[in-house]
Amino acid sequence: MSTPLPAMRALVASLLVACCATVSAEEGDPPEVTYPALPARGATADVFVPAGWAIEMRAAGDLDKDGRDDLVVVLRMHDAANVLHNDGMGPDEFDTNPRMLAVLLADADGYRLAAEDHALVPRPDNPVMDDYLDGDGAVSVQRGAFSVRLHAWASAGTWYTSGTTFTFRRQDGCFRLIGYDRTELHRASGEMTTISANYPARRATVELGNMESDTPSKTRTLRLQAKPMPCLADIGNGFDFDPGIPTE
Repeated sequence: MSTPLPAMRALVASLLVACCATVSAEEGDPPEVTYPALPARGATADVFVPAGWAIEMRAAGDLDKDGRDDLVVVLRMHDAANVLHNDGMGPDEFDTNPRMLAVLLADADGYRLAAEDHALVPRPDNPVMDDYLDGDGAVSVQRGAFSVRLHAWASAGTWYTSGTTFTFRRQDGCFRLIGYDRTELHRASGEMTTISANYPARRATVELGNMESDTPSKTRTLRLQAKPMPCLADIGNGFDFDPGIPTE
């Protein structure tokens, strides 16, 4: 029997909390971080990089329909104080340096800051977890919108893994969430739950299946409530976000 999506998410969270509690006690909590303010404008993307930070990822494409390539950049702090010694499971040196997401719109003089976010991509907090931004394409720009893909895979504490993609489009003064796609997998049983939400169309699908089969065992199409699409700043931690998709 497949686990309903909310129950599965709660189970994953409880397993990871238990795992984190054991590991954190051995390594100590990460130091507090003060996120620097980014400039409003800059001639190049490098102007938006604070001291002690670097551009880790970037994606280019036209986000405001003016024919210029805009940028979505992931900034990563580089402070040795945030690299913790770990005597438990996971790497010996655990990098807890945080990230910032910045959206830069191009104009004739360079770029202007259109959005910044510190929460969607969580700060690393558990050495048994893979990097939350995994591989090429974790940030992308396509068809006037940008996407951020989060990855959750633990080497201990849970059999569950997931991939979640948030897609944003500029509308009504901010970058609003227009798409949410998530696949959760139990690595032992192979059970999978896939959900996909198109918020402008107020439509979502939920598929239950198994990784060994190309055909879902159950598929449902759902009508979503009519309500404003959240802005990037309203999402918070991507793993805690409730997509508002009924599962029963």
